Amino acid sequence: MSESNVSRALFDEVMVPTYAPAKMIPVKGAGSRVWDQEGREYIDFAGGIAVNCLGHCHPAMVDAVKAQADKLWHLSNVFTNEPALRLAKQLTEATFADKVFFANSGAEANEAALKLVRRYAVENFGEEKDQIISFKQGFHGRTFFTVTVGGQTTYSDGFGPKPGAIEHSPYNDLAALEALFSDRTCAVMMEPLQGEGGIISADPEFAKGVRALCDKFNALLVFDEVQTGVGRTGELYAYMGLGVTPDVLTTAKALGGGFPIAAMLTTDKLAPSLKVGTHGSTYGGNPMACAVGEAVLSLVNTPEVLAGVKQREQWFRDALNQINEKHQVFSEIRGQGLLVGAALNEKYAGRARDFLMAAVEEGTMMLVAGPNVLRFTPSLIIPEADVKEGLARFERAVAKIVTA
Repeated sequence: MSESNVSRALFDEVMVPTYAPAKMIPVKGAGSRVWDQEGREYIDFAGGIAVNCLGHCHPAMVDAVKAQADKLWHLSNVFTNEPALRLAKQLTEATFADKVFFANSGAEANEAALKLVRRYAVENFGEEKDQIISFKQGFHGRTFFTVTVGGQTTYSDGFGPKPGAIEHSPYNDLAALEALFSDRTCAVMMEPLQGEGGIISADPEFAKGVRALCDKFNALLVFDEVQTGVGRTGELYAYMGLGVTPDVLTTAKALGGGFPIAAMLTTDKLAPSLKVGTHGSTYGGNPMACAVGEAVLSLVNTPEVLAGVKQREQWFRDALNQINEKHQVFSEIRGQGLLVGAALNEKYAGRARDFLMAAVEEGTMMLVAGPNVLRFTPSLIIPEADVKEGLARFERAVAKIVTA
């Protein structure tokens, strides 16, 4: 089939209808700009849902792919490979972790984390220590285990009996969490900043309280940093800014900058519970993916890039506040770093997708986080000129909805 025959109508013909993509089809990207089939340009504030941390087609990533493509594409995990070992070393040297398990997606990294904490609890405390606590409005992936641990029933209902021994507590409510804790609790899984749930930051005292409860009841703390990791908040990982260290951390999305890769990080104490044969992944630790991950992590984990994230956050906050002063559409601007949420006020409640589609019409790509929050997750190195132009286009979209 030629490129000229590929249209949005073909999606409806051949794809399972679990997505409802925009009418236009992007075909090319460079930095923070994207072009569709008609040659129309867009400013990308979506970043593939916090994935394209270095924008589109960054030279270091392109070079990494080309170099590795001439060497080795794939092996089974009967063998290891150099890019995987180098990337694992980078991750352990940069974080609390001693050991790494590679996977392909955030859901798979979270699945590995959940299996690890259950197995550790069984081996060290017995079968009865099986309760996993997570948080309402949380999101941890689309496998049946992870979607059940995630606190949004709209994603988990309708597929039959769910995995058991999973409880959900309100986020940032330490008293409610404590009421659920017992010697049966084996782990707590949380996002240090809820993404899909509306861009809600953890209160530092709440996070410290969660850590203390886990320690008191011999439970493990799992941080889902699939969206917040690899520089998104202005720290390499968000836990570093909270002053709370988890026992297990999951990372994906930005780790490959657009190439599918994920990892579960943990300690020497826990890792032996996943002994040979207890878990695995055909593509996990793929040399192509790990070679790209090396390039991404080397660029992001620098003082210049991480400080630049905080600077860019302020550009967005200032501009969004100015837009709100003029149009009165937001109740607050939330988030950290370049995970920014603009919460719609009561007048525009439930209309987040309307704003998103209007923005696309004006030439800005962005996201939502539920029906009431607009989400901005651009490249961590997006130029100031692109921020200004993209937000100018976004303001035109806002104006159209306000005056409609």
